[in-house]
This record gives sequence, structure tokens and C-alpha cells, in this order.
Amino acid sequence: MVAARKNYDAAFARLAKSKFRSRFHLSATERDLVREKGEAAIRSHCEEFVRTRIAPKQPVNDGRQTPMRGHPVFVAQHACACCCRDCMAKWWRVPRGVEIPASRQRGIVDFLMAWIGREMACEG
Repeated sequence: MVAARKNYDAAFARLAKSKFRSRFHLSATERDLVREKGEAAIRSHCEEFVRTRIAPKQPVNDGRQTPMRGHPVFVAQHACACCCRDCMAKWWRVPRGVEIPASRQRGIVDFLMAWIGREMACEG
């Protein structure tokens, strides 16, 4: 777990250097949704979004499948460059045209949930 945390910290630091990625933060409404639904429900939504919108070999509407706001997972996906296959290829070397295996999907979900956790921890 410590190794994963170090990798997350390095990845978050790399993302923070991007003007585009670093501008994403949870709104008050999105924070309220996390508190209202709870972590388990948000994780379930995250798993579904990754499985149906990112993991397929040829995602439907790829490049336009992830809204910019309205759900904490959508915001996390943009902040973490996990919003479309082009971003996944550029930032995380996930090849286009190949289905993302379940084990890698779990890693993506864990990373997105870590970002959401960081956002919730630093609310002000």
C-alpha cells in the first residue's frame, strides 16, 4: 500500500504540472454528493463509468464520453487524465483499440477514488 501511495503522489505531482488537469476540483455540489451517497456508492459509479465508457476496445463517443462536471467521478477522470482513450494513451500508455483488462480497470478506479479522497480531505 505504501508503494501504491508513493506512485499516486508521483502521478498527482505530474498531473499538477498540467495547467488543464490542475484546474479541476470538486464543486460544493459534487462534495455534497460524495457525502450523501458515500464512498461505496461513488466507487460503484466509478467502476461502472470506467467499465462502460473507458475500458471497451472502441468506446462509444470516445473523446466526448465524459462530461466535465456534474458527478465527482467525471471531474476526477478529467483531473487524472482518465477521461478518454486519447488521454489514457498519452498520460498512462494505455494502448488504443484494446480493451482494458479488469485488473487495470481496478487500478484506474483506485486512482480516481484516491483523487476524490484527496479533494474531500482538503475541502475548505
